[in-house]
Amino acid sequence: MLAAPFDQVEVPPRMTTIERIPSGVAEPTTTVADVISLAREAGTLIVDLRFVDLPGQAQHFSIPIKELSENLFIDGIGFDGSSIRGFQHIHESDMLLMPDPTTAYVDPTLGVPTLVITCDVAEPGTRKPYSRDPRYVARKAERFLAESGIATTSFWGPEIEFYIFDSLRFGQAGHRGFYEIDSQEGIWNSDRNTTPNLAHRPRPKEGYFPVPPLDKFQDLRSQMVLNLQAAGIDVEVQHHEVGGPGQAEIDIRYGTLVNTADKVLKYKYIVRQTAAEAGHVVTFMPKPLFGDNGSGMHTHQSLWRDGTNLFYDQEGYALLSETARHYIGGLLRHAKAVLGFAAPTTNSYRRLVPGYEAPINLVYSQRNRSACIRIPTYFTTPEARRLEFRSPDPTCNPYLSFSAQLLAGLDGIINEIEPPAPVDKDIYELPEEEKRGIAGTPGSLEEALDALEADQEFLYRGDVFTPDVVEAHLAFRRAGAKEVALRPHPYEFYLYSEA
Repeated sequence: MLAAPFDQVEVPPRMTTIERIPSGVAEPTTTVADVISLAREAGTLIVDLRFVDLPGQAQHFSIPIKELSENLFIDGIGFDGSSIRGFQHIHESDMLLMPDPTTAYVDPTLGVPTLVITCDVAEPGTRKPYSRDPRYVARKAERFLAESGIATTSFWGPEIEFYIFDSLRFGQAGHRGFYEIDSQEGIWNSDRNTTPNLAHRPRPKEGYFPVPPLDKFQDLRSQMVLNLQAAGIDVEVQHHEVGGPGQAEIDIRYGTLVNTADKVLKYKYIVRQTAAEAGHVVTFMPKPLFGDNGSGMHTHQSLWRDGTNLFYDQEGYALLSETARHYIGGLLRHAKAVLGFAAPTTNSYRRLVPGYEAPINLVYSQRNRSACIRIPTYFTTPEARRLEFRSPDPTCNPYLSFSAQLLAGLDGIINEIEPPAPVDKDIYELPEEEKRGIAGTPGSLEEALDALEADQEFLYRGDVFTPDVVEAHLAFRRAGAKEVALRPHPYEFYLYSEA
């Protein structure tokens, strides 16, 4: 079910709602009455109310179906904001959830028939949108784009990669720390004899695109696709990815910013649920395996005005317009700060290293996959012209990541920022003197957060981000980096135990 612009949602006449922000695109409208009819026709027994915390993880609680009425959409429902990461202090914990009727769907993975509704977060009393609600930040990004006069809308198409494992064990204490992964596709299981060994396992970095029985997760990925479709997400393709033991990609149809960020959270939930039901575990960690490919979330994006793609120019390099070139200039100039949102974990920088098709070079190219911005060349029609920012990964909060990328690109358009010349050579094979002239992505999460702390003014245009959001994000992510830095790494014992 596609999300409608917030100001086009039909609500009961007496409804007091939080601030309505248009997306600039007319999409199908879903009314409160439609939601109630859907719940009745599907025989749902539970309503699951979901929202997103500042780091980007979906949160929820449930109510019986008898509580689903117009009043739920009018009055909202309270919750304790002090227990949510990045939200309120304990002395100001009361918050409201305001269900968005355009997001309702029947969960295809649960045994008890359940209607799921995504909610916006509001302040009690004033009923104003909560500044740290990531969905509100994304709504403001869409509003700013429309008000800027540059474009009426932006389209977003994330390619979300993940690993399917049979077992994922980890632990940490003062005297021990470990992780252990197992997969029926793991090449390390080729010599096991405790059960009949049926072989057929892709070697590291050779998971793209062997057929079954080498690809052991075809049916599981197909079931994920069916569940995604049942939840209202249009799927374009599913396949095994390059990573040998169970890396997967399921590509979904592009959409507007808030709508697509909603779909990313729904996607991660449904993929995990489907795998768990089949006895597997899915992780969206960017680099769970040493020596094999990491998982990214390549983010395709374009700007449109009144049905026209502003990124297309038949005469431009890679068919790109001046607008697109300046957008790229802004995204490259602010890329290190943007990655503070788009690649926000210490594990993100295990992926952003040379090799493994890692997009670590702050340049653009029409085909080069080691460039952080690639221009896909599969098709040459005006509608297909877009850029692909390849450095983000799926641990990000999509509302904040997409919004930061958009604002960086718009800053480039506003200030007519010219990017460095495109690089169409294999960057890894360039002479050292040429490589030295190419800037790279941050080498660690701390470096990315330092860049964000030093370069954040572009985020405040249109009041899209506010200082409290950036400060809370920095504090949360720095705390995580510090916790990782405090603990001995297993490989340190290999290197230094005899020193």
